[in-house]
Amino acid sequence: MSDVLTNKKVLATTDWAVNHLQDEQVRFVEVDVDTESYDSGHLPGAVGWNWKTQLQDQLRRTIVTKDDFETLLQESGISEDTTVVLYGDNNNWFAAWAYWLLKYYGHEKVKILDGGRRKWEAEGRALTTETPDYEKTDYTISEVKQQYRAFRDDIQERLNDADFGLVDVRSPDEFTGKILAPPGLNELSQRPGHIPGASNIPWSRAVNEDGTFKSKEELKAIYENEGITPDKDVISYCRIGERSAHSWFVLNELLEYPSVRNYDGSWTEWGNLIDAPIER
Repeated sequence: MSDVLTNKKVLATTDWAVNHLQDEQVRFVEVDVDTESYDSGHLPGAVGWNWKTQLQDQLRRTIVTKDDFETLLQESGISEDTTVVLYGDNNNWFAAWAYWLLKYYGHEKVKILDGGRRKWEAEGRALTTETPDYEKTDYTISEVKQQYRAFRDDIQERLNDADFGLVDVRSPDEFTGKILAPPGLNELSQRPGHIPGASNIPWSRAVNEDGTFKSKEELKAIYENEGITPDKDVISYCRIGERSAHSWFVLNELLEYPSVRNYDGSWTEWGNLIDAPIER
């Protein structure tokens, strides 16, 4: 598949978005850590999802359950045939998480708004504070694609394998153990450092100044120069799984690597494990 066709399948430009704001077969969804950004103004017709309270299990530290996610899709007016276009703050980190979650739960018609909220605002595009009210659907999740998600044991048993690629998408300071997390963030591990053998390829290397994704040629060079090639079983991780979902999107959707998983437990889990191997 050509770069152009791949991008059209998984990315929506701001021009495309403008032309589909009234399309009944398209649902725009803003995904944020909290809803302040959405409440201050969002794409006309867009619904808002709160990453913390709606896309995660509120009792256990894991993804939202199948039943609860099914209910969220129903209440958002999304059916199995709806094309979901995701965007948000923080350079689409949480939009990428929602994309990964939709794919995990078997929804194939999904795109990310290239450049996200930042690019939309920079171009002076329309925003509204009106909250849409869509008719509830009977959405049913019929499959779960386990191949998109990794757990700690999946990593532990592959650490020394030649055909295994581990991508730490955090900042160099987090990777080397200089800091535990970016300033002001609460989910912390007991130990700093990284998983042995991981390649440090920060998520930010994949995007341009305006937040849009770099070309396939540029992305291919970034990962292959660090030994992350399509012949390997690749797992991405960060601190809590949102930045690594962004890199998962690059590897799985834009570069079309055949085997890519997101380890959403990430460093917050690994750095708290008893006797887990750590490098600095």
